[in-house]
Amino acid sequence: MQTRLLWRRSATAIGLYGSVVLGVIGTLVVARELSPSNFGLYSLAITAAGFFQILLDLTVEEAMIKYGFRYTATERWGRLRRLYRRAMALKTLGALLAGVALVIVAPFAGTIWGAHGLRNPMLIAALLPIAYIPEAPAGAALVLTGRYDVRAAFTFLTQGLRLAGLAVGSRYGVSDALLGLVIGQVAGSAAVGGAALASFRRYPTGHEVLGEDRKEIVRFVITSSIGSGVVSLRTQVVPLLLGIVSNPVQVGYFKIAQAPQTGLSALTAPARLILITEQTRDWEAGSTGRVFAGLRRFVYAAAALMAVSAPFVYWFMPTLIRVGLKPAYVPAADAARLMLLAGVVGFVFAWTKSLPVSIGRPGLRIVTHGIETLVLIPLVLTLGSLWDATGAAAAALIATGVFAVAWLLALARIYREHGTTEVVAS
Repeated sequence: MQTRLLWRRSATAIGLYGSVVLGVIGTLVVARELSPSNFGLYSLAITAAGFFQILLDLTVEEAMIKYGFRYTATERWGRLRRLYRRAMALKTLGALLAGVALVIVAPFAGTIWGAHGLRNPMLIAALLPIAYIPEAPAGAALVLTGRYDVRAAFTFLTQGLRLAGLAVGSRYGVSDALLGLVIGQVAGSAAVGGAALASFRRYPTGHEVLGEDRKEIVRFVITSSIGSGVVSLRTQVVPLLLGIVSNPVQVGYFKIAQAPQTGLSALTAPARLILITEQTRDWEAGSTGRVFAGLRRFVYAAAALMAVSAPFVYWFMPTLIRVGLKPAYVPAADAARLMLLAGVVGFVFAWTKSLPVSIGRPGLRIVTHGIETLVLIPLVLTLGSLWDATGAAAAALIATGVFAVAWLLALARIYREHGTTEVVAS
């Protein structure tokens, strides 16, 4: 049993880390093929697509995992199937709304961000939310079976298909790069969707309604959507705001500067996927002590790893950008150093993405990331107008520090309520 568990965790890490590498390569390929100004247009289009997808989409996959485990444990197969059908319908509606919003914004994008040639990339990017539709619900279905290793494998496959599309399309321009990305995502979503459907069909059939759980699930989905939206919007909103107070070239620099933070966040993906699977199961079983003990181990290991590795990356950042991209992007080095520091804090606090779901309190993300966003937005507008990409990165670092303090206070309260006796005993 332990050998099988170790294999699954190792396979999960390999798949997700491999997908991170492919994602980084994709960014490098596009940045090297395009000029800094065109890469800025590409970054604005991608960011706008992510912004509207997060703004108008519902985070149903977390409810699918949380209540999916509950219904499989109690063998309420009818409710499980009803939950997943409703979740898929909501996911589709949100993606369509996001696509429509991008189509509406596209004709005015050049005026909003002061960038010529942004309309067509925006129109193509409008297809991205639709291409993503099957991925999150399919991933939740695979996690429900405990096969997070299979989920990681399809993440790797999807990222490889996206990379192939970018590698071909970026040779011809911004719009072609985005079209290649869309095609790769469609192929990846189809693959993981088919695997999840085959896996889900193994559950017994049933026609039970959600009944008394319906209101609770609706509250959970709404709260979780707001929480995850606040979490993700803080990343998407910075380049958009910077584009308003600065120019597309600086947006491109900031996109490059985000790479250390994005990479560090992605490095925690295996741990977060394992945490949300196993800690949700432990919390529902009443084993709160195991949840808090797991958090302690994660924080200690993450802090030790960052203390050893981050100083070297910080020092050699200009060289890494020059070698990995090209000299034209070296002005992004200072911003990248600041984003690296923000990424270090996020790496140590990566458990904040899974814990609220596991304990059934997604509203904690609204509070903590809401505070972070309230600090972030005015700082980006102010510091970004003064120091361009470097100023925006400084704003992100300050806001991340505020977020960390807010979560330390929240965790102390959760620990007093649920964990003291069992954690001491463990």
